[in-house]
Amino acid sequence: MLAVVAALGAAAAVNSASDRTKVLAVARDVPAGQSLTAADATVAEVSTDSALSPLQASDKASVLGKRTAVDLRKGGLLLASQLAAGTGLGDTRQQVGVLVKRGQAPAGTLSAGDKVLAVTTPAQGDNTSTKDDAATPSSINAVVVSLSRPDATGSVVVNLAVATTDGPALATRASQGRIALVREPRSN
Repeated sequence: MLAVVAALGAAAAVNSASDRTKVLAVARDVPAGQSLTAADATVAEVSTDSALSPLQASDKASVLGKRTAVDLRKGGLLLASQLAAGTGLGDTRQQVGVLVKRGQAPAGTLSAGDKVLAVTTPAQGDNTSTKDDAATPSSINAVVVSLSRPDATGSVVVNLAVATTDGPALATRASQGRIALVREPRSN
């Protein structure tokens, strides 16, 4: 009798272990704000667990091209909450690349999704010791879409999403090297 109960228990354990489902997993590290490609996602088999809610393998085609809302690490399961729809810019936003030199943005604290002010700095040779010092500098509200790795000088390219009315002005100032970034508090 004991041998029969043990055999039934072992059979149940084997059956429950084989109750697996195909889901999407992260094939390589993907920084926040980047569009998901076919090379970024892979299929994995995991035991069915109501506590886990990874995307099903059959959803792979529908998630390609979506922008990551958080950094994804190789080997993790892919969740719907980790992805943002479309490009992350929406239909009413433009993207402008701004070269930010060391000292023109908070060091190491910017990440995709951060709200920033793109502040216009004085042109080289402008006299800033006048009564205009008390005036508020011109600024444009923006959201960080992505950042490049720092180059040898510590400069990074920060891609910013801005309103369509602000894109040309920001691009002009950025081309002149006259932009500094101020990160807004993350609780806003």
